[in-house]
Amino acid sequence: MAAQISNSTTPSRRIKLNVGGKFFETTLSTLQSAGPDSLLAALSNRAAYNPIFIDRDPEIFSVLLSLLRSNRLPSAALRRFSIQELAEEALYYGVESRLRSASLPSPLHGIDAAIVDTIRPASDAVPSTFSAGEDGSLWIAHGGQISIYDSYLSYSTAVRTHLDDITSICRVWPEIAAVGSESSSGLHIYDLSSGRYTGSVHWTDQDDPRIYKARVCAIANSPDSVFVSFDCPHRENSVLVIDKSTLQVSSELTRQSGSAAKNTVPGKVTWLPEIGLVIGSAVTCGAFGYSGYIRIWDPRSKEVVWETNEPGSGRSSRFGDSFADVGVDIDDSVLFKICSKSGDLAMADIRKLGDDPWVYMEDTNPSMREASYGGNEVHLHCYKRQVFVGKDGGLEVWSRLNERGGWSERRGDSENGRDEVSLKRNYVDKVEMGERGLIKRIEGGGERLFVSRENVEGIEVWESSNHSAIISVSS
Repeated sequence: MAAQISNSTTPSRRIKLNVGGKFFETTLSTLQSAGPDSLLAALSNRAAYNPIFIDRDPEIFSVLLSLLRSNRLPSAALRRFSIQELAEEALYYGVESRLRSASLPSPLHGIDAAIVDTIRPASDAVPSTFSAGEDGSLWIAHGGQISIYDSYLSYSTAVRTHLDDITSICRVWPEIAAVGSESSSGLHIYDLSSGRYTGSVHWTDQDDPRIYKARVCAIANSPDSVFVSFDCPHRENSVLVIDKSTLQVSSELTRQSGSAAKNTVPGKVTWLPEIGLVIGSAVTCGAFGYSGYIRIWDPRSKEVVWETNEPGSGRSSRFGDSFADVGVDIDDSVLFKICSKSGDLAMADIRKLGDDPWVYMEDTNPSMREASYGGNEVHLHCYKRQVFVGKDGGLEVWSRLNERGGWSERRGDSENGRDEVSLKRNYVDKVEMGERGLIKRIEGGGERLFVSRENVEGIEVWESSNHSAIISVSS
């Protein structure tokens, strides 16, 4: 009897299962690796002389059993079954956490990232904008619809809004979207879990007739507030603070007339959680090149704590090389800009800003030092302590040499009297302008990078290439 008991709990003891009429044989340790609270672990503790019958799909069970054995999905599994089908069965057996771990990408490193697929919504497939979630999920706006993809990038549903087109979208809660349109006034809130419209916020002023039909240009989110830049037909513009609990305007950070480049509406707004500041930037391009501003507000005092305008007064070491785009690394409170003529990248520590705080990147990759820049479309996005730059349709990444350090590791350059930061620059994707289309937007979510291109259907999904073999994207 003692020998029988000992044998019944031996990890290598074989257990037979009958799933949907198909027989499987595995070991006690494999079933128990599903976790103590799983159905499979519970079944493994039952003493049975005949195979244990489970009335479920045997083909999907085969995939999940392979997952328990090797801790990865078979390469053919995601071609045969959707993630939704696998997830439903994994939930039944209690192994959904194992499935999620095996399905999600490896940590994103721009240097070895590759396109794994392109998500194309079923209709109106040229996206106007999109929003990536912290879990790697994706909301794609196309026409007046929002198509929703979960963290597996499996299509969930589409929500039709009352707008003809959506040009701004922001996640204010996990299932709540704030959207705006360049063709319609107001900020509009939708519950995407139910498809329900919940309210709108408009910028109005009864004492100023110029404030009407104010359209949303940029949206940023904080735990308590939404920060929105509005623009009126007569170019009056503002940045409003909206209370998330009431959906009422709580304050006005700025109001200005956009008749000059230094007063145009902010096209980007970013909330900096570490120090509680709001950063707005605007860029315009005309016959004489690029011009614009970066402005930082403290929403508590409603005061501007720092600003810069380019072209400036000539104090900058790169006077005449105005920025073409701006990005913010919210993890390390660092501001980045990309120069419009040279294509050079510069950074500034937001906690140590001054008259000319910019430090220009020294490229440590010899093959990139002579890389030319055509001076056309350029977009900058900071994500996971990496800087992604879209130039002329190509995508490059700047990353730190010391992965454990911050951006502030500097060394002096006595010859030209300025500081430099040593970073490594690599092409993530080098294409000629127009080969796949100019990059329109870059955004990170989870361990993924999402890229849209001008007049091109779908959103490109980029992941570290060592995981690309087992990723599936469905639309």
